[in-house]
Amino acid sequence: MRSIEIEVATGGRERVQDITPACADFARECGGDGLLHVFVPHATAGIALLELGSGSDDDLLAALGDLLPADDRWRHAHGSRGHGRSHVMPAFIPPYASVPVLNGRLALGTWQSIALVDLNVDNPDRRVRLSFLSD
Repeated sequence: MRSIEIEVATGGRERVQDITPACADFARECGGDGLLHVFVPHATAGIALLELGSGSDDDLLAALGDLLPADDRWRHAHGSRGHGRSHVMPAFIPPYASVPVLNGRLALGTWQSIALVDLNVDNPDRRVRLSFLSD
């Protein structure tokens, strides 16, 4: 297994950050067939496979805002207002995803991208672990 860690700056706002290029570069470097596992080792972020750039990223943030409002209902209450929702989000958007790799290329669907989803405005820097399991 080959594995690297990448740094992703999400800034001080809720964000759906495209990490597909970094994942594709790593898969290409590894070459061959296998499985790319993407994991974010943070309790307040997730990994999603979805279409980006067509409004879907904003729709996802809006849906999460409806489902997990940034208000004072959360028992986990340190940090910014509504921070506890960031700790619940990984139950809906898990901190990992796996993508097939064929001949060094991600086998994503036409409109699929790999995204880091981060609602935590208190932590602007994230790490993402990319691991390649060859066949």
